Amino acid sequence: MVSREHKKAALHEKLQLLRSVTNSHAKEDTSIISDASKYIEELKRKIDILNQDIAQSSSYQNSWPMVTVEALEKGIQVNVYSERSCQGLLVFVLKAFEDLSLNVLEARVSCTACFQLEALGVESEENGEAIDTRTVKQAVLQAIEDWMESSDQDY
Repeated sequence: MVSREHKKAALHEKLQLLRSVTNSHAKEDTSIISDASKYIEELKRKIDILNQDIAQSSSYQNSWPMVTVEALEKGIQVNVYSERSCQGLLVFVLKAFEDLSLNVLEARVSCTACFQLEALGVESEENGEAIDTRTVKQAVLQAIEDWMESSDQDY
């Protein structure tokens, strides 16, 4: 009898851990498992998107900046990374944000040995249309191309 209670308590503890890892608010065990399944599917989708981004960026030369864009609850997360320093690229990327009426809420930038930009943008209230991640990614890629052309970079 004690071992049955031990197993039940251990199972309950594991389900609560699964609930917290997957950010589930479910109370019932089956709902927690269902939420975990959805969470795993979402992670698989994100992996597929990242793999597509890697495949797309590898079609360019290795030193070309890599761009990922992801929709979040509070806005659009944009990441740009290059192993090389990209003097002046930040101005072009921010101009692309401005052209899309995308306001930067938070940003982290490094432009020393390599170029790295992590930015969270939200749509301007003036802009009535919803901006999707593909549009943002295309605009950032175009900004990179414009930057390369303007500075005659060797990529």
